[in-house]
Amino acid sequence: MRKLFLVILVITATAVNAQHKGYTAIPDLGSFKSSFTAKSAQVNSIRADFTQEKNLSLLAEKIVSKGKFWFRKETQVRMEYQHPFQYLMIINGKNIYIKDGQKENKVSARSNKLFQKINQLTIDCVQGTVFTNPDFKVKAFENKSQYLVEMVPVAKDMQDFFSTILVTIDRKDYSVASINMIEKGGDNTLISFQNKEINQAIPDAVFQYK
Repeated sequence: MRKLFLVILVITATAVNAQHKGYTAIPDLGSFKSSFTAKSAQVNSIRADFTQEKNLSLLAEKIVSKGKFWFRKETQVRMEYQHPFQYLMIINGKNIYIKDGQKENKVSARSNKLFQKINQLTIDCVQGTVFTNPDFKVKAFENKSQYLVEMVPVAKDMQDFFSTILVTIDRKDYSVASINMIEKGGDNTLISFQNKEINQAIPDAVFQYK
């Protein structure tokens, strides 16, 4: 369940302190919200490579994974881990397909309240409406090249997973550059996106499964 939650947050995205070194609070938050919403509405598809770094307090070295990511508006996502293990997740509307090695599983978000919330969060991140999501307290910061959105869960079920989610956004196109999911104990998962292609055609087959 936790692994699925981490992956879905990809379709998807505090006061200034040492955590946010190099960033300053956005002076006109209303203007940023409007721009974020408008720019995000123009994003119909994303194709990218990703790198995931998992930092665990019990391990001296971080766990690094790599793969491919696809998104198509409104809620179609494919996240495919390719190295060092194979793991596939496809979201197509309310249906979720998972393949972990030889194991396959199909889930309907309609039957699970948490999945419904995750789907809503996915839509909010892509459409730029995350500031209106009642499950999170959201603040925003900036530097010359990026915006930083800090999401602190206020809903109990979200708090059970994470203490904070930090999303960096490229200023040039308002696309997500990285997502840093910080757990209560201090462990974190950082997913960074490279070689992003915005609004390129993606075949239907990418989001289909048996």
